[in-house]
Amino acid sequence: MAVGHGAGLLAIALALSAAGSAHADTAPGEDQVRVTEQPATGQPGKTFTAVTLIAAPVAKLCGIVQDYPSYASYMPNTKSALPVGAGEGYVLVDMTLDLPLGQEKKYRLRLDADASGNQCKLSWKLIPRPDLKQSDTIADTTGYWLFRPAAGASEKSVVEYHVYADPGPVPFGFGWIVDLMSKRSLPRTLEALRGRAATM
Repeated sequence: MAVGHGAGLLAIALALSAAGSAHADTAPGEDQVRVTEQPATGQPGKTFTAVTLIAAPVAKLCGIVQDYPSYASYMPNTKSALPVGAGEGYVLVDMTLDLPLGQEKKYRLRLDADASGNQCKLSWKLIPRPDLKQSDTIADTTGYWLFRPAAGASEKSVVEYHVYADPGPVPFGFGWIVDLMSKRSLPRTLEALRGRAATM
């Protein structure tokens, strides 16, 4: 989630970009997180992809990121992640981010899970909430978690976390919100997932 699901996950977009896709043979080590900014596509937000190796199997990690109510206990800046609806293959989750200086952002995500072969993907996109004022929500976010077995080590997983985030109008002096919801949050979110997996 996040946005930080991470944001705080989450918060957490789901179109797999060939440019952002990382393969098992190029994954960093277990103590490293590699973050790359994707080329601008004319959209107002920013897109980043983070990749790491986590010592946990695909099924375990996929289960952790689909336990939305638990996000608040370990995902950075995530105040709550409340499932509010579901359909065939997807869940609607209301996210609330608790940001520095008293800033709070709320938004709804549609999360679609797809487990096929030996990999698992959890994608998300923003669902508009007319009940929220523009200043209380974000303009857009999409992204995905992608888990694949590490080469030669099925008990370890290559984890790819891809996020597009556009926080919308940002008050003067609060430009840090853009990075906090994207580039800065990615390593923290992956480390949070690593820590969660180690305790379960």
